[in-house]
Amino acid sequence: MPTSPAASPLPASRTESDGSAVIRVLSYNIRSMRDDTTALARVIAACEPDLVLVQEAPRFFRWRKKLARLAAASGQVILSGGGTASGPALLCSLRATVEHTEDVLLPLTPGLHRRGFATAVVRFGGARLGVLSCHLSLQKDERHEQGGMLLDRLAALGTPHAVAGGDLNERPNGRTFKRLATELQDGWAVAPWGAEYTSTPADPHQRIDALFATEGVEVLGCGVPLGHPGVTEADLRAATDHLPVLAALRVPAAPRP
Repeated sequence: MPTSPAASPLPASRTESDGSAVIRVLSYNIRSMRDDTTALARVIAACEPDLVLVQEAPRFFRWRKKLARLAAASGQVILSGGGTASGPALLCSLRATVEHTEDVLLPLTPGLHRRGFATAVVRFGGARLGVLSCHLSLQKDERHEQGGMLLDRLAALGTPHAVAGGDLNERPNGRTFKRLATELQDGWAVAPWGAEYTSTPADPHQRIDALFATEGVEVLGCGVPLGHPGVTEADLRAATDHLPVLAALRVPAAPRP
């Protein structure tokens, strides 16, 4: 893995005097926790996220117990998803106030894997945020349809601001990635930080994982947390077969009713 240290530290999480919130969001494909779960927990904890958008969470035997163990080891709690969303999950820190969660199963194409979204509405200080974790199809036409469903589902959360992320199974020049980046802010493209490529840890050569935010959310930095304090290349290699994407976002306070 080539060294690509973060140019400057990401801002720490905080609530501003006007009610807006600076938060850290991490998106991570954890490959069903089939690798070194201690290294995985160390990476997550070192990033100090307020929200973790998980893909390929455990889905089968005792999956809730496995996900709860990872959450506890990394300083998080389970928010939604896992087996009930066919893989995507959401974790959060105790800083989050949870309003609503919903696991969404997408239409099943015969012969292909079931896909889903893990979604939630949370508050940080005066900021209200919709959240969605996804793992899109390997099949390009189904993937494009799922991209449209993602945008529809994000809008249906009814929040002034939202963040979505996950394993897109597609590079930025693909039509689904472009569709999302046209409607939403692509974190790396807006405020690149750390490193770009997310696959594979042993040979990073492509960006197929991403974090997106709606207009109005300020992206302060986004990328693979190489060089971030506490995140080692050894742990990144051992934890899973993807590299994580970490972003710092400033979310404006929600309008008062």
